[in-house]
Amino acid sequence: MLDNLTLDQMRTFVAVVEGGSFRAGAARLSRVQSAISHAIGNLEAELKVPLFTRTGRKPELTAEGQALLADARAILIKVDAMRARARGLGQGLELSLAVAVDPVIPPGILAGALFDLRAEHPSVGVALKTLPMRAALHALINRHCTLAITTDTQRDSLVEAECLGPAQPFVAICAAHHPLATAPAAGWSAVELSDHLQIVVSDPSPMTEGLDFGVLSPGTWRVSDLATKLALIQAGVGWGNLPLWMVDADLARGVLVRVTATAIGAQAETALTAYLLWRIDQPLGPAALHLRERLVVRFGQGV
Repeated sequence: MLDNLTLDQMRTFVAVVEGGSFRAGAARLSRVQSAISHAIGNLEAELKVPLFTRTGRKPELTAEGQALLADARAILIKVDAMRARARGLGQGLELSLAVAVDPVIPPGILAGALFDLRAEHPSVGVALKTLPMRAALHALINRHCTLAITTDTQRDSLVEAECLGPAQPFVAICAAHHPLATAPAAGWSAVELSDHLQIVVSDPSPMTEGLDFGVLSPGTWRVSDLATKLALIQAGVGWGNLPLWMVDADLARGVLVRVTATAIGAQAETALTAYLLWRIDQPLGPAALHLRERLVVRFGQGV
């Protein structure tokens, strides 16, 4: 019989696993360590299997614990979603809506969806936060926003995701007077590309600490925003990847050119897909739901 299992026991189990120790689990749940140990002991007694080995400095998951961890997480996600849905029943219109947006999202599509939101719900205020890389996801996980719009594919178990559609691609570009502007017939090799300074945007969140994405040159300058990155590339300081919507006019005028390199593909571009994210335990109100609907429509229309 498993009727005596409690959600509290399962939350404690997951907290210990995610924290890495009984002490860390206690800190996460703001409890004393003895209460955590007691809850885990009761859970093991109810399940009749050991969840942790306790011979080392830190408790290690047993094979049984590893198998049951996914079940515990799935149950807690379902319960959180049920509570969120219950809180959302009969919920009134939001006073304001905080939205985190990856700056590579085409601004015309975003502005169009926000225009639609304003027309439908003029009393709702909007706080728009432009956060690059995985900072938008980080803000959502930490409840600093209600919705996040991003092209990042990393996910969290507390986050629901909906594909909005293709966003304009990232393209590798440099100034027309930059040495990379005139490529050999086969394109620049990765070794040749690494001889030139690359301008990259740093992720302000801790979620990619120590990791680099799309960085091919050992020599880099790091900036905090796309506008600064574009200005440095236009000046010929280095090369880099930028969303096509941001550079298509300069490409058409010949101020910028695409970098042709075997390491980044024949078209020197990376396809991007936009996603809308929200927490499963935070119900979406009428304004958030309307914005979600309009984003789907706008991305579908490309405007």
